[in-house]
Amino acid sequence: MVEKLLEWIEMNSQIMLGKPVIKGTRLTVGIILEKLAYGYTEEDILKEYPFITKDDIKASLLYAAKLLALEEEYIVGK
Repeated sequence: MVEKLLEWIEMNSQIMLGKPVIKGTRLTVGIILEKLAYGYTEEDILKEYPFITKDDIKASLLYAAKLLALEEEYIVGK
């Protein structure tokens, strides 16, 4: 089931310049992650974007985790 979440993320050069978005929307994974980083709760995000679901938020987190797993290291400030 977890891997199936990634099916909710799509990249299309015609939508948001090819950035990963929640399928069928123009809401980018980056926006969701940024909101979470600024302290928004899942409920806050769902109120602001009522056209998405909790699974869309989980899919965004999983996408980011999988993408970062491909990186060897990331050092802030260098």
